[in-house]
Order: sequence, then structure tokens, then C-alpha cells
Amino acid sequence: MVALLGAPQSPFELACAAEVFGTERAGLPTHYDFALCTRAPGPVPTTLGAPLLVEDGLQTLEYADTVVIPGWQPPGSPVPGDVLAALRTAHARGARIVSICTGAFVLAQAGLLDGRSATTHWGRTAQLAAEYPALRVDRNVLYVDHGDVATSAGSGAGIDLCLHLLRRDHGAAYAARVARHMVLPPHREGSQLQYADAPQPAARADESLAPLLEWAEERLGERLTLDGLAARAGVSGRTLARRFAEQLGTSPGQWLLARRIDAARVLLERTALPVEAVAARVGLASAVNLRRRFHTALGTTPGAYRRTFGNTTAAEAN
Repeated sequence: MVALLGAPQSPFELACAAEVFGTERAGLPTHYDFALCTRAPGPVPTTLGAPLLVEDGLQTLEYADTVVIPGWQPPGSPVPGDVLAALRTAHARGARIVSICTGAFVLAQAGLLDGRSATTHWGRTAQLAAEYPALRVDRNVLYVDHGDVATSAGSGAGIDLCLHLLRRDHGAAYAARVARHMVLPPHREGSQLQYADAPQPAARADESLAPLLEWAEERLGERLTLDGLAARAGVSGRTLARRFAEQLGTSPGQWLLARRIDAARVLLERTALPVEAVAARVGLASAVNLRRRFHTALGTTPGAYRRTFGNTTAAEAN
């Protein structure tokens, strides 16, 4: 994995990728070789003033499986032709090209987003849409992943995208352990619109969904309904749905389904439980329902997912 730096480089966007993919952690296997490159090797100016010494040039992209562009300053500024050509060549041979925040402008200039959806920081979505009408800008999401090309919203959303790619590459359980080391949730709920809108009064403590979400996640195997969740929260179903939309950017049903699929992924990775038993444990009732929901969400079957990411031991199977 290679991070392609521009000048001036934002250290935070670079750190988002480096912390997820380039940090060795005790007790966790290391799956990536993380390297840096730039167009002109040597000191690369940063937005903090202190330069970064980068020794490798664009030839490094010839061997990378994933190329990360951690922001680009100023957004929309012309990207040198040899940089664009190197990115196109890397993509054509099968490398995954990933942008964080304003790095989406580089992918757009390279033509890698033509006819596709993409996102960037909410403050730059209008600019991206105006300058590159061949792509579709999604102003709401934290990231967009097409498999071969992925873009994230603002800097913090770069971490969300990196953890998502970690889940895709090495499974939900491994990504959750990395997130735990970073003191982060494996999934951040909501969308970037909650940050882009005009400031709203902060929710009162008794309106926070956090206690309800924690309670529900501990009971995924039980029958959880909107009315039951609303009663637990002491509000009407309509009020609960409004709070989910305001605080998480989703509905109670969509949130609950996503958590159940995540729980199923972990069980498929860590245990030898039959698919029927996994479905029951996470509240999806039957193997048929789990397979349907799993395929809709992840584009694969529970069995294929287990074959890819399973790490079963006899103790875990019990």
C-alpha cells in the first residue's frame, strides 16, 4: 500500500491512512506494507510548515496493490500530468485507488470517477460537482466504495473509509480489533450532512440514543420492534424515528439490520456455528433470511464469506 503525497501535504489525512494500515499492534497480525511516495522525492512541504522527507517517487505506484491519496491542496488545483498518468496506469493494472477528503479531486482529474458516484468534504461537494459534471457527487455519505475506486468525505471520514476497507480485506472481527486499539467504533453512525447543516441546538442528555443503542446491541437475538424500542426509550414510534434520522441519519429498522449483519459476520469468522444458528443468534430468524439480507448488504453468501474470512478453532465452535 502506498500513500501518494502532494505539496503541501496535510499530516492529518496522511495519519488517517497510516494509523489504520501502517501501524504495528501487539497481538494483531500485520497485513500491509505501508509506504510513501511523491512526484519529486525529497522534503515535501506540509500544511503545518515542517516538511516530510519522502524518498520514493512515482515508480512506487507500479507495484502498489492500493494507492491512497490523503487529501490534495489546494482542492481542484491542476495535478501534474505524470501523476495522473501514473494513477491511470496503476488503476488499469488492477490497483485500488482511494482518496481521503479533497483527494477526490485528483481521482476526478484522472478520469477515474467518470460516470460514478463520489464524495468529498461537504464544503467542497458543490465545487467537485461543478468542475466534474461527468461524476455524481453524493453529499450525504461518509464514503463511497466501488471496489476499485473509493472516496471519503472529510478528514475524519477517511478513518471510516479505511476501517471499511480493512473489513473488506480481512473481515469484520479484525477491523473491530484495530478500531478498538484506536479507541474508535468499528462503524460511525450517521452522514456528513449532520455536520454540514446549520448548527442545531445540542440534544438533551435524555434525548440521546446511546443508552438505547447499547441496550439493543446486547439483545440482537431477541425480537426487537419499533414499538418495543420506542417503549424502552419512553417515546412514541414517530419520535424515535425522528431521533434516529436526526442523530444517526438512518431509520431504526435500517440501523438494527446493519448491526445484525455485522454480528453475523463476526460469528461466521470466529465460530463454526451452522448458518441457521448464526441467523437465530443475531435475530434474523432463518438461514434463508440471513442469506438474503447478507447478499443484499455484502454481495456474497454467508458460506462464501466464512470461507474467505473464517478462522475457526475447536474451542470457538463450541
